[in-house]
Amino acid sequence: MQNFNQTQNDEDLRREELIRNIEFTVGRLTLRELESLHYMMISQQYINDESH
Repeated sequence: MQNFNQTQNDEDLRREELIRNIEFTVGRLTLRELESLHYMMISQQYINDESH
């Protein structure tokens, strides 16, 4: 059971690290880049934007 908990903890830490990195990077994008990213995420169905 210890190994499962350690693996889950490692995965959680890695997930948090990736989220922080993505948030930092997205925060530095221009409006045009954000719109492009938004369009790509909608077209790949990563997000569902009801306004479109």
